[in-house]
Amino acid sequence: MKSLSMRIVVTLVVLSLTLNACAISPKMVTPTAVPTQTQAPGANQLEGGPQIITGSVTYTNAFFTMGVAQPLVILEDQGGFVVRDRQFVIPVESQVLGQITSDFYTSPFTYSLTLPEEPNGTLHDVDHDGNEETGVMVFAVAYWTNTWGDPYLERRDLMGGAWSSAYASTKVSDNPESYLEVFGGKYLVYAPDGQQQFPSDFGADEMLFTDDDPVMDLPAGWSVVDMDKSPFEIDRSEQLTIDLIEPESTALDDFSGLSYTEAFDAMLEKFTNEYAFTELKDIDWEAKGEEFRPRFEEAEENNDPHAYALALRDFLWSIPDTHIGFDSSSLNDDFINETSGGLGFAMRETDDGKIIANYIVNGGPAQQAGMEWGAEILSLDGKPTAEVVEANVPWSSPFSNPAIKRLQQLRYAVRFPLATGEVEVTFRNPGGAEQTAALDVVGERESFNFGSLYYGQPATSLPVEYDLLPSGYGYLQVNSFSDNDVLSIQVWERALQFFNENEIPGVIIDMRYNGGGSGWLADQMAAYFFDEEIVVGNTARYSKDTGEFYMDPGDEAIMIPPRPALRYHGPVVVLVGPACASACEFFSYAMTVNDRATIVGQYSSVGAGGSVEQFLMPEGIFTQMTIGRAVDAEGNIHLEGEGVVPDIKVPVTVETLQREFNGEDVILEAAEQALSQK
Repeated sequence: MKSLSMRIVVTLVVLSLTLNACAISPKMVTPTAVPTQTQAPGANQLEGGPQIITGSVTYTNAFFTMGVAQPLVILEDQGGFVVRDRQFVIPVESQVLGQITSDFYTSPFTYSLTLPEEPNGTLHDVDHDGNEETGVMVFAVAYWTNTWGDPYLERRDLMGGAWSSAYASTKVSDNPESYLEVFGGKYLVYAPDGQQQFPSDFGADEMLFTDDDPVMDLPAGWSVVDMDKSPFEIDRSEQLTIDLIEPESTALDDFSGLSYTEAFDAMLEKFTNEYAFTELKDIDWEAKGEEFRPRFEEAEENNDPHAYALALRDFLWSIPDTHIGFDSSSLNDDFINETSGGLGFAMRETDDGKIIANYIVNGGPAQQAGMEWGAEILSLDGKPTAEVVEANVPWSSPFSNPAIKRLQQLRYAVRFPLATGEVEVTFRNPGGAEQTAALDVVGERESFNFGSLYYGQPATSLPVEYDLLPSGYGYLQVNSFSDNDVLSIQVWERALQFFNENEIPGVIIDMRYNGGGSGWLADQMAAYFFDEEIVVGNTARYSKDTGEFYMDPGDEAIMIPPRPALRYHGPVVVLVGPACASACEFFSYAMTVNDRATIVGQYSSVGAGGSVEQFLMPEGIFTQMTIGRAVDAEGNIHLEGEGVVPDIKVPVTVETLQREFNGEDVILEAAEQALSQK
């Protein structure tokens, strides 16, 4: 969607949103009959015309409010739809801002919009009679979110341009055969005089503003045209209620009222049809149904919510996609039980396959047994450590990228229930001999916390932060694309303005701890490093109408550079890592276009290369799946499973792990070295 006025598409891991542009080139048909002219139904009995529009906006989509700081309800000029211009930018002078009159963050929220006596929209002669006439102004009421510049919407706020396809007063098709065509709802139409006409119904082609539309006379001034009636009806009441429409394709799928088994069947059908990477990952959904359905049946027969939640967890964990997830709060006790015990050390694996202790808890069982930092962990309970790690199923499952899975397996392989008692560990200290010790499983989480991909990151971080490094290079840390969008852009622009004004010779952008968010925001922030508009990709989604995945060329993701003063032209290095996910990866990938930036890291990013949707399962469990198949500008799947791969790979060795443990940032150091060589 376009902004949230268009189809919501989220690219995130903790949760990811790209909001997509919408519009279409018209299919022009030769009319089979001459359009008929009728009188506006009831128009001659009504005087004055509407002055105030009020209504409500009901949303069920879980990502509707994500990142939104300046929600707007506006009178939206439909000039783009009238002429089917996918690049149409709503003129600022035509934008009439409404007032949101209730809590935006509680659905439904309400709005009020006062119509101007004379609007400044674009005029269009829509009667197709061959005569040149003044024409009318056509508007919809639409929800948008403002991120850039003043309170009015600019091209970047409009996701590139065109017209709303969701959360508007119009109904807009997402059928590939009639993509983005208006098929119902309400328009507000302004006629500058009483000599204008407007379609009175859809013609034989079932499209609006084409040659075969029947037409009717339109009164001067404002009229509300109800396109859900045939023929269309006009309402000129002074005050009208127009509720904005959440399309079925955007609304939350709710299976919570079904039985466990019925909900599983509905979920399986949704995955079978709508999951974006079935072929890429060679997933046999029928086989998964045969494997997991009996567990849902058993949970239902026993009326066992806990068994149901475990069955749901294991089904989702079986899908190798980082974007797959669910609200696991009902299993918190299981998580705590299975991970509460530790042995007093954490593990990492070096590039040559050696698994070492990279953290020793002071006074913990490992230290008491004589284990030292850097000890090679040879076996756990008599099994080779690598074998134990490979068999581990982390609570942070599932994973798109095997390398990220391996990191989490290393973390969870040394977690146990407290009731475990002891674990036999064979290890070899640096320069020492092999030794075996029975380590007590104790209630320590220190080593577990150290293994977190976000270890050391403050909870109070802003979405964007910047600094000047002692080396003289600029430093930008982008922590989220799902936080306050306006705040993110304001800090981003302030940083780049500072770097430009002070002629900073190079910039390092740290994306290592960014869990995702809006893909559109990510692309537009990358655009500050380019001088021209660049297509960076597109997204295919399942169409219920055709039963196939569909990708419209007009939905291409485009980087739109800001005004020249905010563009940075110096060398850039982007830092990635195993916590950089989804929209973070879209930003990092965009920075590789035309070799604009050098990517530096020890690992590639997460490999979550799609957009997501949530749906509701029994027991109120929100569940998430990947429904958008993201591709690059050439149409190739480019991020899913692989992520953004570093140009400069910082080695993972005993030495670099030791330096990291001592507080050194070896990746940042490598980035500074890379800049010094440009």
